[in-house]
Amino acid sequence: MITKDTIDRIFDAVRIEEVVGDFVQLKKRGANYIGLCPFHNEKTPSFTVSPTKQFYHCFGCGAHGTAISFLIEYTGLSFVEAATIPANYGTVYRMLFTNGGMQPDDLVLVLGASGGVGTATVQVVKAYGGRVIACAGSDEKCAKLKELGADHAINYSTQDFSREAWRLSGKKGVDVCVNFTGGDTWNPSIRTLKLHGKLLTCGATAGFDARTDIRYIWQREVKICGSNGYTKEDVRRGMIDMADGKIKKPEVRTFPLAKLGDAEALMEARDFFGKIVMIP
Repeated sequence: MITKDTIDRIFDAVRIEEVVGDFVQLKKRGANYIGLCPFHNEKTPSFTVSPTKQFYHCFGCGAHGTAISFLIEYTGLSFVEAATIPANYGTVYRMLFTNGGMQPDDLVLVLGASGGVGTATVQVVKAYGGRVIACAGSDEKCAKLKELGADHAINYSTQDFSREAWRLSGKKGVDVCVNFTGGDTWNPSIRTLKLHGKLLTCGATAGFDARTDIRYIWQREVKICGSNGYTKEDVRRGMIDMADGKIKKPEVRTFPLAKLGDAEALMEARDFFGKIVMIP
């Protein structure tokens, strides 16, 4: 659900002068910044950004608003789509880069790839030169993940994802495994890693009390890295990459708050692709 707290956290995570400054050449003038408006053609700057008020205004065309409304206008995102960036893409940037140190050409295995964070992971890995093995629970979801950019897709309801990932890696193992499901997938995920591989996690949707075979950890000298939340910079990177077209708009399914039970049943049945958003 998009609550006031969620909206407040989105605004707290970004600075308007930083967001706008990635698309408009700004010059300092007193306490504010000025530049040429990106929403209409002009030769004399009439576009003003106020860091104090966290607000922009164009005296030429009348465009005005916050950092979020600027990105919505500039990228063509809806507010619902923009609101998914911190939780989905901010989380992924922090996990892959800030904490995980993913490198171009890394082979990345993604568990739970058809959900909000999962689809974001697939896109971000591909946008930064990685290769993706995506795991989902149906052939239909696997097909959509390949359309999204995954190099390979594994239906874990009909295949042993650990064995198949090992085969797809040329029996060398993957560089990175992203697992925020935990539960019964935890130990098989560790077995997919190559020597000096990394297991990244930001959740445990299928169970937190998972068994760990530590032999694989010390024999292959693997690293297990947790990631929690996101920083302003992580969110900013997601916004910029979406505005630049490096990553696609998130696939979102919305429900009115009165249909919370239906949305929860859909999520528990794993009968959706992308992000579920509640509209109050």
